[in-house]
Amino acid sequence: MLSKELLAALNEQMNQEYFAAHAYMAMAAYCDKESYDGFANFYIEQAKEERFHGKKIYDYINDRGEHAILDTIKAPKVEFSSILETFKDSLAQERDVTQRFYNLSELARNDKDYATISFLNWFLDEQVEEESTFETHIDYLTRIGDDCNTLYLYEKELAARSFNEQ
Repeated sequence: MLSKELLAALNEQMNQEYFAAHAYMAMAAYCDKESYDGFANFYIEQAKEERFHGKKIYDYINDRGEHAILDTIKAPKVEFSSILETFKDSLAQERDVTQRFYNLSELARNDKDYATISFLNWFLDEQVEEESTFETHIDYLTRIGDDCNTLYLYEKELAARSFNEQ
């Protein structure tokens, strides 16, 4: 059984994962509008990953005999000035998610809920990868600058990205 505080925090995080999926779809829509199909694909795949994370938390809550509560998802930011801005916003979002998982882990530790600690460790490992991915993309895009040929090649690389549930 989860404590009320931990259950509420897990439900909040589950909903945050679904918000992140919406945010990434908004970024994909911006990329599509600007004819950056490869970047759009990257964000569509990123959204799939966030929905997978939300479902993973949903399943965990229900597996613990509790009730996963889906809430209203607020509208994400939809206007961007550049591809680089979408990646900077993504990194900020992922850093916020990392902090949320640290807070969840602290709650679970305080409750001595070792099953939840184990469950959350998967997400903490995932967040290291997520932040690193966005930091790398920001570095590449900053170096590329206005070089259209290099940007074209980089975008083609991102067009091949696909998410596989693990």
